[in-house]
Amino acid sequence: MPLVYLIRHGQASFGADDYDVLSPVGHRQGKHVGAELRRRGVRAGQVYSGTLKRQRDTALAAELDAELQQDPRWNEFDHIGLVREIQGDSVTPRGFQESLDAALRNWDGLVDFTETVGSALDDLLKALPSGQTGVVFTSGGVIAAVCAKLWGLDAAGFVAVNRVSVNCGITKLVHGRSGTSLVTYNDHAHFEGEHRDLLTYR
Repeated sequence: MPLVYLIRHGQASFGADDYDVLSPVGHRQGKHVGAELRRRGVRAGQVYSGTLKRQRDTALAAELDAELQQDPRWNEFDHIGLVREIQGDSVTPRGFQESLDAALRNWDGLVDFTETVGSALDDLLKALPSGQTGVVFTSGGVIAAVCAKLWGLDAAGFVAVNRVSVNCGITKLVHGRSGTSLVTYNDHAHFEGEHRDLLTYR
């Protein structure tokens, strides 16, 4: 049966002129998650990312064998824009998560966002032959939307899942006759022990 691994992008550049650029830590996270996937014996038949730089560059840093394909349906929502609606232009790390959570609980676009992400996943599963594995480098909100859809979570559940997402965490899906199941969410054991310095949430 087809397997899909959803990988959150590496640490971006919060507070910089261009958030979408991976930080030095983000590049290291991308390389390390690629090494972890190879250690686990994951052989990607298809590799996708969104069109955002942090997603694409994480995929490239992972150095998987399959050619990278980009699909904008795997892109993150505009989380900084949502927070600006609450905080104005003075968006700071302090209180950012609380403002984002508040914005998402009342976000009118959540249903459409979840449907877009769901269509990307459905198309990927249809394109994967039985027994083949797909790897998608995307963002925390996208992965949270997949989890919320599969688990039947409401907006509050989506927020709860989204807020604990780890950079380059690994989420595993399996697809069979009974549908698509979430096997693991946000696995980050590869950032424990000697690699704990690579564990980041933002």
